[in-house]
Amino acid sequence: MSNIRHTPEAPTRVRTLAAGEGIDAHRHDDHQIVYAGSGVLAVTTDSGTWFAPGTRAIWVPAGTVHAHRAHGHLELHLVGLPAGDNPPGLDAPTVLTVGPLLRELILAYTRDPEDTGPERRRLLAVLRDQLRASPQQPVQLPTPSDPRLAAVCAMLHADPSDSRTLAALGAAVGAGERTLSRLFRAELGMTFPQWRTQSRLYHALRMLADDVPVTAVAHRCGWSSASAFIDVFRRSFGYTPGTHNRRA
Repeated sequence: MSNIRHTPEAPTRVRTLAAGEGIDAHRHDDHQIVYAGSGVLAVTTDSGTWFAPGTRAIWVPAGTVHAHRAHGHLELHLVGLPAGDNPPGLDAPTVLTVGPLLRELILAYTRDPEDTGPERRRLLAVLRDQLRASPQQPVQLPTPSDPRLAAVCAMLHADPSDSRTLAALGAAVGAGERTLSRLFRAELGMTFPQWRTQSRLYHALRMLADDVPVTAVAHRCGWSSASAFIDVFRRSFGYTPGTHNRRA
């Protein structure tokens, strides 16, 4: 842990990252809200990876060792809050829904971090209220510890279009379907189909950020058709993949 950068105060600022660029593992004594004004953001801890397009933000609690990764051109908006100020009441990294008002509040609050005037303090008060009311979203890929489960997850990460059943994947790693099904629920907190959908959405966001056409993304990520992909994407993020590309 000695090589983990420690910054007591979580900075409030805007930072631009090129596609593929990242911020190495670090931690703050403060809480932090991390939001992608453009591009797709991935935040990784020992527990897994959380990912967020422009309709989501990631809450990173004080003391959490985490790293950032940009997919597409990333405009990173960072809001630091003191450790005693936890509006959403969360003690683990969590993806939160960002509606139009919360988005504008984050953009406005990070625009001039040196401003200490009353208007900016009022912005923060409303921002905190919005955070408290923001719904949580299950946009996460937990890290497996069982080697058999890790092997299955690695195969599907390497090829998200792989459509093999859990039984077939289990045969490839020397584990039974029932054993793997139990491990998905026990270690990752979701069923195998739920995890596969999350993994495919993660890869889809990365590809869309790299301007891969929607039909090609659907094919490469294992959906039977572009319309099936669009339907799942819309239900997960609230807008279509085409809209996502225009936002980015």
